[in-house]
Amino acid sequence: MNRRDFLVQSSQLAAASALSGRQMFADDTPEARPNIIWLIADQWRAQAVGVNGDPNVLTPNVDRLATAGVNFQMARSNFPVCVPFRGTMLTGIYSHLMVPGHDYPLPKGQKTIADVFNDAGYHTGYFGKWHLDGFCERYGSPVKNIVPPDQRGNFQTWLGYENNNSQWDTWVHGGSGKNAFQYKLPGYETDSLTDLFIKHIEERGADLKTGKGKPFFGVLSIQPPHNPYMAPARFMGRLNAEQLRLRANVPPYPKVEEEARQQLAGYYAQIENWDWNIGRVVDALNQQGIYSNTHIMIFADHGNMLGSHGQWLKENPYEESSRTPMIVSGYRAFYGYGAGTRDTLFSTVDIAPTTLGLCGLTPPNWMQGHDYSSRRLLSKPHQPDPDSMYMEVVAPSMHADSIDEPYRGLVTQDGWKYVCFHNQSWLMFNLNEDPYELTNLAFNTKYNKERAALINRLKQWVVDTKDTFVVPDPNYPPRARC
Repeated sequence: MNRRDFLVQSSQLAAASALSGRQMFADDTPEARPNIIWLIADQWRAQAVGVNGDPNVLTPNVDRLATAGVNFQMARSNFPVCVPFRGTMLTGIYSHLMVPGHDYPLPKGQKTIADVFNDAGYHTGYFGKWHLDGFCERYGSPVKNIVPPDQRGNFQTWLGYENNNSQWDTWVHGGSGKNAFQYKLPGYETDSLTDLFIKHIEERGADLKTGKGKPFFGVLSIQPPHNPYMAPARFMGRLNAEQLRLRANVPPYPKVEEEARQQLAGYYAQIENWDWNIGRVVDALNQQGIYSNTHIMIFADHGNMLGSHGQWLKENPYEESSRTPMIVSGYRAFYGYGAGTRDTLFSTVDIAPTTLGLCGLTPPNWMQGHDYSSRRLLSKPHQPDPDSMYMEVVAPSMHADSIDEPYRGLVTQDGWKYVCFHNQSWLMFNLNEDPYELTNLAFNTKYNKERAALINRLKQWVVDTKDTFVVPDPNYPPRARC
């Protein structure tokens, strides 16, 4: 398909979906509610998507869904580490109150978004990486660790694994008691997990065709494009590392550039493989005749530095680490917005409330996030969008190539970012003028007024989220008297 035909088809899809959206929730019974799926990758930064401007990667399926839906280009992970992210993703509760760091478990008895969907008459299913059992990786490999049934978030169907950094040696398990099982996936993790998820879609579709099935909430969570950066050969063979274009904030040092290029070649191959599998999921929805009644949310737990600022992996507040894809597409996903890109500060804590809102369900009051669905826009008076989003690292993972100090920060809707350690400013950027974060303004007296305003807003976030972090005094250091 050429670019012109792609754009015409995307526009037709958008128009058709927007039209159907005007009748949204006319029959608000469980049988009439839409299905919804999450497609989650690990360490996939927002910049590494074709439709977001990356010149190196081909993501035609994601691009098409983004063009026909809503592409939240300023989405970010509140806590850019996989375990805290997942705790917040499932509960809508900030990490300092829920899962404060790596190797911490989801609290026993904690309600999740699955409970809300279960109570609303949905079938709930989870496939793939879980990483919320609290297994301490310092004491061994989690590859075959069994997540107890009562630690699986109350999903009705659960087939997954705790954690694994070897995509060709992935063991999954599920069931309980006499029905418990565990086995090794037969191929590359992303492909095999997608096979299982497609089978689940086929089962749900068959049930729905009988007229007795339930709407469903399904999650497919994969490890790639997490390191090691390996993908099936036909994806690894497309890219030449030496021809890749690096981001402008990768330092021009041969050692850094060489490592960045080698990592990126495999990283992009993993993303292109994931895009191909997303296309398979969409095809399965179409084959079951349920694509027109299914929301699709595509996102990641955090990004990946890959040489930017001379750093690697995640956990820091830079854009490459904290910004993630967030695409909401499929069935009437953008009613009230219109298809296209949005600069809304969509964050981890907003995922669960927005998911529920898209399905016509009211988020429970224990969720702290914001509902960006059209249902929220229909309320009178509707909840205004936040002016900023809260960032945090509570208990650092202490991994190599990461930040080993707790921090808090915020990004504002008008383009400022401020981050501090305990009682000590650290980073401050004007993202409108400096999108690659090359000039730290945190200690520039020319910006005292802006810094004080950001610190005061951050102090309010600490109060509003029931945090206890010590934010610096906006008036320190004191000004000279003459």
